[in-house]
Amino acid sequence: MESQIREIHQQLVEKKITCTDLIQAKLDLLKPNAYNTVNSLLENLALEKAKKVDEKIKNKQEIGLLEGIPFGIKDVYMLQGTFTTASSKFLKNYKAPYTASAIQKLIDAGAIPIVKENCDSFGHGSSSENTIFGAVKNALNKDLVAGGSSGGSAVNVAKNYTTFSIGGDTGGSVRQPSGYNKVYGLKPTYGRVSRFGLLAYASSTDCVGPIATTIEDVRIVLNVISGVDAKDQTTYLSNEISEKEISRYDDIKTIGYFKNFIENEAIDATIKSDFLASIEKIKSKGINVKMLDFFDSETLVSTYYTLAMAETASNLSRLDGTNYGNRMEGKNLKESYSSTRSENFSEETKRRIVGGNQVLSQGFSDEIYTKALSIRDQISENFEKDFQEVDIILSPVTPNPQPKIGESLKNPLAMYLSDSYTVGFSLGQLPTFTIPQGTATGIQLTAAKNNDELLLKFANFLKEVL
Repeated sequence: MESQIREIHQQLVEKKITCTDLIQAKLDLLKPNAYNTVNSLLENLALEKAKKVDEKIKNKQEIGLLEGIPFGIKDVYMLQGTFTTASSKFLKNYKAPYTASAIQKLIDAGAIPIVKENCDSFGHGSSSENTIFGAVKNALNKDLVAGGSSGGSAVNVAKNYTTFSIGGDTGGSVRQPSGYNKVYGLKPTYGRVSRFGLLAYASSTDCVGPIATTIEDVRIVLNVISGVDAKDQTTYLSNEISEKEISRYDDIKTIGYFKNFIENEAIDATIKSDFLASIEKIKSKGINVKMLDFFDSETLVSTYYTLAMAETASNLSRLDGTNYGNRMEGKNLKESYSSTRSENFSEETKRRIVGGNQVLSQGFSDEIYTKALSIRDQISENFEKDFQEVDIILSPVTPNPQPKIGESLKNPLAMYLSDSYTVGFSLGQLPTFTIPQGTATGIQLTAAKNNDELLLKFANFLKEVL
């Protein structure tokens, strides 16, 4: 099965390349920062780790599959001793005091972090333009957005600057940029991977997700980062996914797609026709296809953003410049708090904090927030019913192709609506996988909770079909 990780591992073992040369070559590709993907290079740390891998190989010691493999980290993850900025003015000089659990597992397995990657500030955006480091440019066309909020991570993988990257997905932030840049991006089942050390956006939907150029590399990384973590009480024990199991897909009999996603005036005509053509190709292989009913896009987007804004207002209330962050001094404590938050948060982050405080305020919480919680429960019930009828749900990743850089900033509502096909699956806490086939921005596969393996199986099937 195709795998960059295995290919590099073999080259290292056979001494066709040295780890030091490999890491230096990747760093040299990243240094020009041609796509604005780099927030900080981890050059000294990376080369030090590479040297140790070379010493092991020289001494004829066995190395693990991930040992010496270069990877990128979205700049919302803690990595002890390195800048963790969340692409924000607020944390531009903040150094992490500890390392996120998922990142630590990769480092323990021998993988080498080489870059902290540009993204929308605090994950607030769908284009990777809301950042103090400049808009991330699409890997296929520099005039277009990279998608967000994990845009830098997706572009680095697409340009082969990193072998894989670790993004973060709240409402589509791994899946959408993966589709925009034609790579694989997985949002695992909520709780499969620890969120400890990930700067929280919306705690009930935040997920740690791998981005890679092959399905096998996604599987390898997912197995390493999955599992119970005492520091995150939402985590659970999950079975390892084997290479052999995901090469078999004869147990997938029926798939479904949402009728209202496709018969929607907002969807681009080409994306619609390409998606339906993909459905026909799948049908021709003997797979049953069912049309399903679901909530309309406007309901999904409004429900998601109501809850996400409420949670981000709560999570970011700790950022006032007192304990950490870029503090602005005022005449008194209240003025210091006000100035610090006004000056350091981006316009989009302030928009989400204000919106979140509004829906949580007295007189609005029952009318708006509680209603959104109720709709989220209805969405989960809808999914339970759907997965009694189908094995997997297919959908376009986005209703429209990638916009030009600058367009999303002019119209925040349009940016929110670009998430209309991803946020519903986040609300259901379901595993969802973007594959780079089928439409201009890929196709999204979704399975029932804890059925992450099924997605990788079907993705392997579609690789041959689409």
